[in-house]
This record gives sequence, structure tokens and C-alpha cells, in this order.
Amino acid sequence: MSGRKKWAELREEALAHPEAQEAYEATRIRFELGRAVRERREALGMTQAQLAEAAGLQQPAVARFEAGGTMPTLPLLERFASALGMRLSVGFEPLDRAS
Repeated sequence: MSGRKKWAELREEALAHPEAQEAYEATRIRFELGRAVRERREALGMTQAQLAEAAGLQQPAVARFEAGGTMPTLPLLERFASALGMRLSVGFEPLDRAS
């Protein structure tokens, strides 16, 4: 055996630190929000430029958001929802049901 740790073991050790858990959670949220917007935009056949125009943004801002590069405000999420023909719904769910 080489004594090397598997990725899952390294990840588990890193996430044992509270600061790492917080950073991971923030990243997960940004990624999931970006993915949801991208999937809806693509389902509607819209380009990033078209979504940007409909939401009053620049195309690079949409690209950054979809890539999980920014943590949005609620007003920004409302702009995306409106531009995508949706209603923003924010809620809480128990951790044992969260994905």
C-alpha cells in the first residue's frame, strides 16, 4: 500500500473544520442556484445574453452567476425569476431532508 489517502478521506478531514464546512455550504448554495438558473434558461431556449437583457444585467454577470461565482441577493434572485417567467420561493427545510 502506498499510504496515500483517497479523495473522500481527504475531503472528510478537511470538512471536519467548522470554517471549511461554512465555506463548503456557501459554495454549494451558489452552485445550486446557478445550476437552477442555467437549466431553466436552457429549457426556455434563451442565451445568457438574452437572460441578461431580460434581467437588466450584463452577460458576464449571468455567466458568473451560473458558474456559482457569486452569492446573490434576494432582489437579484427575483430579477432572474421574473426574467425566466418564474416566481421566487424561499423556504426552510429540515436538514435530514436537505439535498
